[in-house]
Order: sequence, then structure tokens, then C-alpha cells
Amino acid sequence: MLKRLKKRLPIVSVLLTLSGVFIHSCIEPFDTEGIVNDFESALVIEATITNELKQHQIRLTRAFELEADSARAEREASVAVFDDQGSAFQFSEIEPGLYQSNQVFQAEGSRNYQLSIMTSDGRNYTSDPAQLTQETQIESVEAARITDDDGNEGMAILVNSFDPTNNSNLYRYEYEETFLIIAPDWTDTDLVKSVPNEPDNCTVDLVFTGENDERICYGTNASNTIILTNTNGLDEDRVSRLQVRFINRNNFILSHRYSILVRQFVQSPAAHTFYTRLQELSQSDDLFSQTQTGLLVGNVFSEEDEDEIVLGYFEVSSVSEQRIFFNYEDFFPGEDLPPYAINCNRSAPSFTQPSEFGFFAGCLLSELVAVGAVEYVGPNNGEIPPFGDQGVGPHIVVPAPCGDCTQLGSNIRPSFWVD
Repeated sequence: MLKRLKKRLPIVSVLLTLSGVFIHSCIEPFDTEGIVNDFESALVIEATITNELKQHQIRLTRAFELEADSARAEREASVAVFDDQGSAFQFSEIEPGLYQSNQVFQAEGSRNYQLSIMTSDGRNYTSDPAQLTQETQIESVEAARITDDDGNEGMAILVNSFDPTNNSNLYRYEYEETFLIIAPDWTDTDLVKSVPNEPDNCTVDLVFTGENDERICYGTNASNTIILTNTNGLDEDRVSRLQVRFINRNNFILSHRYSILVRQFVQSPAAHTFYTRLQELSQSDDLFSQTQTGLLVGNVFSEEDEDEIVLGYFEVSSVSEQRIFFNYEDFFPGEDLPPYAINCNRSAPSFTQPSEFGFFAGCLLSELVAVGAVEYVGPNNGEIPPFGDQGVGPHIVVPAPCGDCTQLGSNIRPSFWVD
């Protein structure tokens, strides 16, 4: 067995790779030469095995630079989880870089588990043994109307849990929120280009669909930050009204009906230390200061090269989850709804572009219709007058998401949804 060297990994490698905590928007442009080179090909592992009886998933990617659009999937690897009683759980690639166990299984408290990976180029990686943590149930999830420390009013999602054995202590949380979307300008009539294959034909037709599958949709967001707490030093192992989510009252996801599924993971001390350090690094204002460079030790290592950098963590954790629903009216009765996701300004585009020197400049309305940029609202009976030399058309339209909710979510009702 190779000696496993604990490495110092600068924060840039973390922010470039671990998608769950990657905060791109707050990073200023910088010269990555000489910093990223050591990490740009590092294997990144996102793996949590729980006590849930299901097909578990593991994601493998390669580190990437800020200029890249996304992480590069690690394809065609052999992935398996072994326990200390001889059981092997094989994983198959179901989409680029995402591996799913071939059978359902659940982690059991009396066993040690190890992750084994062989990449397509024959390199082998193994995790340290990990054991299932104490199982502790969420007692309740609450929603409360609050004003935060910055004076912003909105909804707080709060979690309560208790372990009478006082053995859990270290917790990590994730959530998935789902919300009802109602397109404010939906109609059962569409505009279509009259002659699709003739670019100089600018006419459009009205088509009555008689369907409402673009009116009501459901949007879903997953948490993308690290949420941790611990009860060390407290009289009892109790999590009391921990805020895992705050939603500003002007966020359109609150407009009608909202649901959130909160998941609580009980962590081992080593896993909690890893995620705590990762959280600290992801929240740093100065990515490259000496104080922000330090140990970020994972538990997966190369079997061929003790100096190879491997990012991420293989975690075996008990999990508990709870879902709640509430309506905007429950907490803001009689008050105005939040603004819609986008500005739904109405317009009446003319059939053609403004002419240039008297020459035909191309179609306008029919091209907007052809690319799905607008949705029909109704006839323009003088509501929208001509503006300068832009002209005006006979049909009032809005940006597509205002009349077609499938631009923002799915029109398939989730199986768990309760009205």
C-alpha cells in the first residue's frame, strides 16, 4: 500500500472543480498560469452513500479553469463500492461522468465501505474506509416570515432535530425546492409563421390551440451552497430552528405555492472537517491570499502516485428528510404578488424591419415568432401606438416566458405535489 501524502490545495482548485459550491459570478478575471496548471487535470469525486435503499450515484469530473463552461466529465471509468464483508456494488455510467449503482443497496452501520475507481487510462483510486454515521431524524421543518439582518423581508426555512443519544453532533444539509409557476399572459392562441420556408414572406397566422399546457408549470432548484452546523459544546444534541434557506419576498418562486425538501446528513468528524474547510474557502473574499491557502484533505487517493492530487470526498452518511408546502397567501394575505421572473412588457412589432434607404430590411414579427421569442396576447386595437419610425403591428405580444411557462419550468406535475 502506498503511503498517502496529505497535500496542500489552494482554494482556486476547489472553486474550479467542486460544482456544488462553485461561485463563478464573484470571481474577478485573473492570470491562472502557474496556479491552475497543477490542478487542471485532477480527478474530482462527488460521492455520498447513505442508509437509503436506492440506486446510489457518484459523479466523476476533471478540474477545469474559470474560462471553461463546465467541468469535463470523466468517462468510461470502472466504479465500485466494497464493504468489509465481501460485498461489491458495481456502478455503470448513465450519463457523461455520472455513475449509478447497478442494484439498490443501503449502507449499514456495522460495515466499513471503500470506493474504488479505475479510470479509462488504467489509473486506480481508492478511498479510506468509511462507516455509516448515527441515524438522526429531522423533527420538523418550519416556514416563517422574517426580516433578516439586512432589512430584507421574506421567508425563512428552519430545521429542528434532536438526537437523545448525543452521538450525532455534526450535520450537513441540502434542499430541493419546487414552486408553482403560472404564466401571467398565457392565451389559448398562438402565432405561427405563415410560410416557414420563405424568408421574405413576413405574414403570420393565428392558431387556436385550445390547450393550456403552457399555463401552469413547476420549477425546481437544488441547493448550491454548503450548509453545516454542529451541536458540540451544547447541553444536548439538538438543532433548533436552523435556517437553511432564506427567500426574499420579491422572489417570484414564492408567488403561488412553494415546497421544499430538506435533507439532513449526519457526518463523521473527518467529513465535517473537510466540508467546513471547503465552506470557508468558498466564502473567502481573497482567493489567493496566504491565509486562504491551507489543508483541504480528502479521503480518496491514487494507488500509483502518492503525489497525484485527487479532489473531493467519499462520504458514508445517514440521512433524514422532510418536505413542507405553503402558499404565498398563507404568509402575505391580501398583499401584492412578487414580480414575475422577467419583465412582461407588451409590444406590437410590425411585420417588417424599418426600411433602410427605401429597401426591404427583412421580416420582424414573423422572425420573432419563428425563433420562439414572443407569445401572442391579443389584437392591437390601438393599445400600442406606433413609435417613431418603428411602425406597429396588429398583434400584441410579450416575451415568451410570460405566455409560456415551459420556458421556466416543466408542465409535468411532480408526483409528490399536493395542492
